[in-house]
Amino acid sequence: MEIYEFKREDAYNFARHVGIKCFERNGELHFQKCPMCRTTTNDKKTFAINLQTGQFKCLRETCGYHGNMITLARDFDFSLGNIVDEYIQPRRKFKNFKTPDKPIEPKPPAIQYLLSRGIGEEVAKKYQITTQTKYDNVLVFPFYNSLGKMDFIKYRKTDFDKTKDNNKEWCEADGKPILFGMYQCNLENKTLTLTEGQLDSLSVAQAGIENAVSVPTGAKGFTWIPYCWDWVNQFETIIVFGDYEKGHISLLDEIRQHFSKLKIKHIREEDYKDCKDANEILVKYGGAYLRTCVENAELVSSSHIKKLSKVEDINIYELKKLKTGIYNLDKLLRGGIPYGGVTLIAGKTGEGKSALSSQIVANALECGHKCFAYSGELPDHLFKAWINYQIAGKNHIVTKPIEYGNDMYLISDSNLQLISSWYDDSMYIYDDTMVEDEYEDLSKTIEKAIIQDGCDVILVDNLMTAMDLEQVEGSDKYDKQSKFVKRLARIAKTYNVVIIMVAHKRKNNYGQNDNDEISGSGDITNLGMVTLSYEKGSKTELENGDMTEDQRKLKVVKNRLFGYTETRGWIMDFEPKSRRIYGENDNPDYEYGWTKLLDDGFEEAVEDALPWN
Repeated sequence: MEIYEFKREDAYNFARHVGIKCFERNGELHFQKCPMCRTTTNDKKTFAINLQTGQFKCLRETCGYHGNMITLARDFDFSLGNIVDEYIQPRRKFKNFKTPDKPIEPKPPAIQYLLSRGIGEEVAKKYQITTQTKYDNVLVFPFYNSLGKMDFIKYRKTDFDKTKDNNKEWCEADGKPILFGMYQCNLENKTLTLTEGQLDSLSVAQAGIENAVSVPTGAKGFTWIPYCWDWVNQFETIIVFGDYEKGHISLLDEIRQHFSKLKIKHIREEDYKDCKDANEILVKYGGAYLRTCVENAELVSSSHIKKLSKVEDINIYELKKLKTGIYNLDKLLRGGIPYGGVTLIAGKTGEGKSALSSQIVANALECGHKCFAYSGELPDHLFKAWINYQIAGKNHIVTKPIEYGNDMYLISDSNLQLISSWYDDSMYIYDDTMVEDEYEDLSKTIEKAIIQDGCDVILVDNLMTAMDLEQVEGSDKYDKQSKFVKRLARIAKTYNVVIIMVAHKRKNNYGQNDNDEISGSGDITNLGMVTLSYEKGSKTELENGDMTEDQRKLKVVKNRLFGYTETRGWIMDFEPKSRRIYGENDNPDYEYGWTKLLDDGFEEAVEDALPWN
């Protein structure tokens, strides 16, 4: 079992440490030259660190240097953190204490004090607790390693007075920090009980529990780990019996982090009752109850693991949905796009997927939602103009001829003001006028829109341009796309919002189905909750007259919530004035909420001057 777990940043930090240029390719960090043989070639980089495992090798036969990050740390004086550094190559010099020739006999003051804390003479003798020669009010705790050598000594005042004394406990200078009670452990018993204080581990021993140990310098001191790592890993289970204060058990988080491959248990919070630690429980409730506390210790599972029985029961048909305003789509999805996930809208360039996505946003505004949009291919004023047409509807759009012989569609200034007023506090858009030092990841901006502005419908149009605003590591663009979409999926789930993401389809349809045809990483569709396809009809459909050039097909190619899909597709029409998309059961003339302002006495102007006049 290794004391070190590889992290990608350690490989990059090593490159900086040895001052060698490097680049990432195919999941490896390639160096301009090998740090050991220092040979450089222009045609091939022969030294690389695997960014998944941390393993490395120089491919030159004359060198062949290989190993892992611990090898590099040892050979190039490279730090992997104090704990790892001290484990693989100890540098600290410790005091060589004289180990007594025979076991230390506890003095009467020590026995008397321990008895007052519920700890008997037999335990005092086993752990060789005594008092100082000159001061019988100072307990002495000798720390013996597993071989019986004294490595550390700690002292504790039995009559500590905060008004007179500075320290209740202190250690002998330059001692090697190890666990108290190591020498007294039975290695055939594979369970270790770990406490914060020495009186606590003695209390556990008093209750008849084997292998009770305690840390040398309190809850925050983990300098003992490099010197006890191998010894601790002889056990299979660690029961953490830390101090319980303010709903937190000391030592537990750190032990879980450093000994993640062992079975970690902890005393149940309710078993502490009104006590802080093991010794207080012993004094107040007795040894039998203390033993029960240890025997009832709960297993600490991964923070990402929980019992299925503890998961909330829900009715999936009653989950929150976002109505798209397209009848057939909302019917198939049992109410609309589900919250808590990413919905993909895929299509080829110029075939209307952005129009579909903005219309869904417009309908979300109509339903009272707050929305945030990132439009990577349209400047903010063009995005606003497009969605304004969809919100206005053709009955509030004027057709006027222009000097070039085509018609022009206009929304009056007064209606534009009413529309802007209608969605004033509900519609937000990404500001691309930021200066360089104000940069932040798009995913962070989205989180702020959710948390600070209350947005619960997010549009990202589209994936390729959004990637330029996200700092994400990856071996190639597909790896980066996958990680970015994972971030969005996590945000959608964490905040229970709808995220609609527009993605391009491949220029050539080489995939087996619509999911396969989405350009980019295969993880994109895997991470989505719903995938929609929106594009022109096939060549055969156009030739046979089944569809016109202006019509599109809307398909549901993935529906993770219910499984129902529509791969044949619904034929959708396009209303050119309002840019609205509608099917056979939809009303292209639907009046959005802003028109109610007209009923309140506002006059609709339709005779604005032509712009070219």
